Amino acid sequence: MKIAMIGTGYVGLVSGVCFSDFGHDVVCVDKDPRKIEQLKQGIVPIYEPGLEDLMAKNVSAGRLSFTGELASAVDGADAVFIAVGTPTRRGDGHADLTYVMAAAEEIANAMTGYTVVVTKSTVPVGTNRQVKQVVAKANPSADFDVASNPEFLREGAAIDDFMRPDRVVVGVQNERAADVMKDIYRPLSLREFPIMSTDLESAEMIKYAANAFLATKITFINEIAALCERTGADVKMVSKGMGLDNRIGSKFLHAGPGYGGSCFPKDTRALARMGQDHSVPMQLTETVIKVNDEVKRRMIDKVVDICDGSVNGKTIVVLGVTFKPNTDDMRDAPSLTIVPSLVGNGAKVRVVDPQGKREGETLLPGVSWFDDAYKAVQNADALVILTEWNEFRALDLERMAKRMASPTMADLRNIYSPKDAKRAGFSSYVSIGRDGFGT
Repeated sequence: MKIAMIGTGYVGLVSGVCFSDFGHDVVCVDKDPRKIEQLKQGIVPIYEPGLEDLMAKNVSAGRLSFTGELASAVDGADAVFIAVGTPTRRGDGHADLTYVMAAAEEIANAMTGYTVVVTKSTVPVGTNRQVKQVVAKANPSADFDVASNPEFLREGAAIDDFMRPDRVVVGVQNERAADVMKDIYRPLSLREFPIMSTDLESAEMIKYAANAFLATKITFINEIAALCERTGADVKMVSKGMGLDNRIGSKFLHAGPGYGGSCFPKDTRALARMGQDHSVPMQLTETVIKVNDEVKRRMIDKVVDICDGSVNGKTIVVLGVTFKPNTDDMRDAPSLTIVPSLVGNGAKVRVVDPQGKREGETLLPGVSWFDDAYKAVQNADALVILTEWNEFRALDLERMAKRMASPTMADLRNIYSPKDAKRAGFSSYVSIGRDGFGT
């Protein structure tokens, strides 16, 4: 089948590349000429393990191409996917649908023959019906249907999630559109991955409900972690004991400095706003948003504590600033709350992150960037682990401690244990939801 993918951000590029690997003819479209030129040269503008090789494979096979010309890509396409950004709108918490509606209008003017216009972007309930109205108004004679096909990709594991999904959700209005979507996802259905067909509104809501629930699990365990610190319980043991219950499950029950990224913050805010608009307050989700913000601020206190109550003039090394490992994404990362606070209070902050520098140099002014953790901690007063990259999971702690002026650690991902830190020579160690030692 011929597919046009509008938008080459995280969702659009990963989806386009994977669809081409299914054997479909895919043209990815973007208005940014610099990005298109990079993609034509084989340069992937985002960091996602395995994506560059898979893209090169399908470009070489002639199934994948890139263009800035939307009309040529849409002409003759069986399906056109809208995968543009839906950021939080300033001032009111709504998802900004400007780019979605603009894309829908352009698609309408370029369609030839029957086309399914598929919304891949995360959009509020009712958006696909608005897309249908926009297309019909722009091109009254167009032969088309709309479909909702939300994505459930984890950054850092997106290719595997696409190729081996827990489920694929497709919202349609009729069998004609359903048949096109079945053909697109046929390689997955042949391998018996669940393809769930539903109405437009349910498909839209599934995405928000799923992300809000996962954000709630993260926030819940972070609240429990705070209580563990006061009661002497160990949150890692608590998480394990909870997760062994099949009704709960172990995923997303890892205490940390709060959730971030491109989905959870934006989608929880949008769901809360939808609830307000429909006079059905999403009280749990609203509380999750509030508590998550408080968790990030509480992490600042932990760092200040290991610095004897003040970070002014202290050299602090931060390991990891992306919102999670295996991505260069810093959207709503805890580091964007924690690091500026440290800098603003007089700390000299050194940062080590395998992929975070490209975005971080702009987002985190006033910090120094290092490629090597051991060099970064030379004569430092405190070490803060903020993102659990594999490179930081097996550090030689004794070597780190010996290089530091004051060997203290705030392990905000619970990578190490107090016992390991003490044995290595750290004089103070704090983590999340567990006993530490020192100050």
